[in-house]
Amino acid sequence: MTTENISTPKQVFVGLQMLFVAFGALVLMPLITGLDPNTALLTAGIGTLLFQLCTKGQVPIFLASSFAFIAPIQYGVQTWGIPVTMGGLVFTGLVYFALSALVKTKGVAILDKLFPPVVVGPVIVIIGLGLAPVGVNMALGKTGDGSAVLFQYDQAIIVSMVTLITTLIVAVFTKGLMKLVPIMFAIAVGYILSIFMGIVNFQPIADAPWFSLPNITAPEFKLEAILYLLPIALAPAVEHVGGIMAISSVTGKNFLNKPGLHRTLLGDGVATSAAAFLGGPPNTTYAEVTGAVMLTKNFNPRVMTYAAIWAIAISFCGKVGAFLQSIPTVVMGGIMMLVFGSIAAVGMSTLIRARVDMSEARNLCIVSVVMTFGIGHMLVSIGSFSLQGISLCAIVAIVLNLVLPKSKEAKEQH
Repeated sequence: MTTENISTPKQVFVGLQMLFVAFGALVLMPLITGLDPNTALLTAGIGTLLFQLCTKGQVPIFLASSFAFIAPIQYGVQTWGIPVTMGGLVFTGLVYFALSALVKTKGVAILDKLFPPVVVGPVIVIIGLGLAPVGVNMALGKTGDGSAVLFQYDQAIIVSMVTLITTLIVAVFTKGLMKLVPIMFAIAVGYILSIFMGIVNFQPIADAPWFSLPNITAPEFKLEAILYLLPIALAPAVEHVGGIMAISSVTGKNFLNKPGLHRTLLGDGVATSAAAFLGGPPNTTYAEVTGAVMLTKNFNPRVMTYAAIWAIAISFCGKVGAFLQSIPTVVMGGIMMLVFGSIAAVGMSTLIRARVDMSEARNLCIVSVVMTFGIGHMLVSIGSFSLQGISLCAIVAIVLNLVLPKSKEAKEQH
């Protein structure tokens, strides 16, 4: 039985179940980057509702914080502070607007021409590999950048490895809905172990009010931050196309045609810019929730409306935010070992699925330069303006793809 036929109270409950599936990944992003988890819940809810407005409530999908932005947000917060980083993220929504207009005028095929797998694959790999040191540092009891020690090594390694093993066991050996929430289970196990080890401070939870407004951070705009963050939207935007294809195949409806990819891209863009205006992380379509839709056959988009309302309601509970912020970073470090590695694996599978021929000089050049620039932390600096990390990799990949000529065989295949 699908949710097309079930009563409203049941739809409300199923909506909470969908939020539960997204919850672990949703709160992981702000906890790693130093943003407020309650604000992330609020902006995920608002973002999902805005997405539904843009797509006329036709797509059963949930939007929440994108992992692709973890490293850039960390860099932005350290370099310019949260308000300026949010200002840059407001403008990343414009990338989605531009792509939406492009798809509307030129059709879906234009995306494959500008962002083929040979461009997107290595950039996604770099997003994952670039985050690896952050995960390792946090698992060892240090801050993400490794500059300070927060927990003793012995305690840190036990908690982080038990958390990682829990994530692996749940992801591989469980079935059904449980298989979709390995992060939630891992956080629970890691948190309980941390309590036994005496590294959890309960005082902030006791002090926090039951009802409080999420921390809203008004954006400030600085050209350097905007130019640094703009290109990063390309990877999740292209991933979004895959997400829409996935939910289309799950539900048996072609959402690329109706409501249309231009509308879903616009929805992601509006949700991302709106989130940044409130101090929340950028929004993207959540693969975990698509998996839950497939498993439970809950195809009614209204369920996601209720999931969004639940997210907004929970964001006003001060104790929830205090509890989430009390989770030791070593627990997060254990989970991130798998999460960040799986981002890199998605990039590799993008290249493999598309059968990108690495013996062709053109493809080898694009992938090699992007990987070296990304892993080696290449920096391009002109005057006061500088470009590095994922932004630089994305731009280099796109330019090389447009400039380097294809071989005769590759042209014939197209």
